[in-house]
Amino acid sequence: MSNKTSIIYPLIIIGILFFVFGFITWANGVLIPYFQVGLELNNFQSTWVVFSAYLAYFFMAIPSAGILKYTGYKKGMLIGLMVMAIGTFLFVPAAYTRMYSLFLTGLFITGTGLALLQTAANPYIAIIGPIESHAKRIGFMGLANKIAGLLSLAVLGSVFLTNADTVRDKITGVPEATKNAVLADYIQQAVVPYIIITAILLLLAVMIYFSRLPEVEESAATQNGQISGDKKSVFQYPNLIFGVVALFFSAACEVIPIDAIIIYGSALGIPIADSRFFAQYTLIAMTMGYVASIFLIPKYLSQQGALLMCTLWGIAMTIGAYFTPGIVSVWFVIAMGFSSAMLWGTIWGLALKGLGRFTKIGSALLLMAVVGGGIFPPIFGRLLDMNLFMPQNALLMLIPCNLVMLGYAVWVFNQRNTTILKSTMV
Repeated sequence: MSNKTSIIYPLIIIGILFFVFGFITWANGVLIPYFQVGLELNNFQSTWVVFSAYLAYFFMAIPSAGILKYTGYKKGMLIGLMVMAIGTFLFVPAAYTRMYSLFLTGLFITGTGLALLQTAANPYIAIIGPIESHAKRIGFMGLANKIAGLLSLAVLGSVFLTNADTVRDKITGVPEATKNAVLADYIQQAVVPYIIITAILLLLAVMIYFSRLPEVEESAATQNGQISGDKKSVFQYPNLIFGVVALFFSAACEVIPIDAIIIYGSALGIPIADSRFFAQYTLIAMTMGYVASIFLIPKYLSQQGALLMCTLWGIAMTIGAYFTPGIVSVWFVIAMGFSSAMLWGTIWGLALKGLGRFTKIGSALLLMAVVGGGIFPPIFGRLLDMNLFMPQNALLMLIPCNLVMLGYAVWVFNQRNTTILKSTMV
């Protein structure tokens, strides 16, 4: 699988799966304000949408690696899609009963399927070609992911959020029975879209079953001299351990500018009818970031160099958002999307470099770190609830997150320079 033509077909298949990842994952940006209105939740409670979805990564990443050990990549992807279909279908009874706990259960099960899919798909992308160009390949996957996210936010946003402000006005000062009737009608708008999503997931499972997707051995990751030596444990790779930590904090910088930007806009006094488009703008910025990564990495910019630049950009945009009011602050948050787009691919590529036969378990550990995407939004939501007069204070949590990734980039630079120095002395 070293020549370009031999990887085009599997890349197309994986690209379709990344499209699915994007549509399902970035729907959370719409679901948070949708549930906030339809189930009468505060900012903290509504962000449990993201927590439930990402919590599955933490619990299921290691088991997913074990499943893949016996099923292989292709069957693992098939199982993941079927599990996701179960989770999305739970939205139907959840909508009819207006049970937030059932919605969250559906999100957790969907996240479980996604964890299995990503445990298979991400290392597959890493080992199907040279690890140095992993960020470039993941850039193409990111484009599929973000285009799907834009479609998801546009379609589901138009269904769920167009009349959200009207619903809020209708339930203000009315009898309880009238309010419940209005909210029941509003929350049941999720039924048809999620039946369709479930059907699409099952069709994709059939497609994977009949596809000619080849299996790839982890030994492929040792090409170009990237053999890991005689290490006995995955924990002997500091680039992976530090990478897991960096990926945990990167999740905040990627998820908050999308999933939490609508409630941030609401905290600033911007109507949902206007703020529902903000997540789409962030995804456009992220798409531009992925396009930049495709053209820049690794030809003009190394993965560690890209990570360094992205963290500095993230810090600058956070400071800009903090010191500006209203819509200007929102535009700074949107601009964070450009740099956050490159975080996943660069950290993933640097962390998996040289793991060889430990690639599956290394991938699982990295996926566990994605739970950060579920932990930081509730913290952000709580900070918004606590800082009603200065919502910008909640954004300050992104500064230390970027500093951790900055430290990883600098550490990788130092390790690389040390290796080069030793090789010249031999």
